[in-house]
Amino acid sequence: MAALSPILDHVVIDVRDRIDEARCRFESLGFQLTPRGRHTLGSVNHLAMFATDYLELLGFAQDGSIRPEIMRFPIGLNGLVFKTADADLVHDLAAAAGLPILPVQSFSRPVALGSVTHDAQFRTTRLDPAQVAIGRVYFCEHQTPQLVWRPEWQIHSNGACAIDRVVVATADPQRTGSLFRGLFGDNATADRNGGQIIAAESAQVELATPEAVQAEFGDAAANPAGRTEYMAALGIRVRSLPAAEQCLRSVPGLRVEPHRLVVPADAAFNTAIAFSE
Repeated sequence: MAALSPILDHVVIDVRDRIDEARCRFESLGFQLTPRGRHTLGSVNHLAMFATDYLELLGFAQDGSIRPEIMRFPIGLNGLVFKTADADLVHDLAAAAGLPILPVQSFSRPVALGSVTHDAQFRTTRLDPAQVAIGRVYFCEHQTPQLVWRPEWQIHSNGACAIDRVVVATADPQRTGSLFRGLFGDNATADRNGGQIIAAESAQVELATPEAVQAEFGDAAANPAGRTEYMAALGIRVRSLPAAEQCLRSVPGLRVEPHRLVVPADAAFNTAIAFSE
């Protein structure tokens, strides 16, 4: 599996049928969101675009179909997506390694730029969510990245410019880490404070025990909704922490700490968000 590199593409917050509410909520947190996208798969989304990665709010509208893989998870941070230039290669390497990889899927969504509408096209290959407890882990091949990463969509009033952490709660970080070692090689994980770290270029994926997550986030932590493994928190890098504090000061339960701001999960669709410079 040495041909694969762990480079974060985006994370997904599932909002189910509350896409309008989610858009308003995240705009109130200072994110500029893209216009609503409608996938050929039936789902709808809004994106908060950063320099090389992004945050996706994913749900379904009343006139769209309901994707079963979304419905199996509660509202919250449930998608961890890595970049690939070749979804077929990922599929073949993962299958050869005995990982529960699903067939490559192609889909698109229209993107209006001025008076012209284009199709943003994607190819993804996913680990079977029925066999991966932490959530939906998959790879995305962007066939039209110029329609996704637009400079006009990368300006946020909270100063957000990148995802720098994805925190996964798991009772056994070593065992969960074996999934990432299977994908990216034996050296993909490193031990830290009783957990595991996966470097994903400008971001890192942290596998921590539920006790460690609780110790860090306290009552700001996400509700596990009965799960023993789940994506618990998100770290966002901002250009200026004082400016971000001004933007976020009206958020209920905002925690102002010496080197970061924590938006509690209750205020962000069951996703604790830590903002730092």
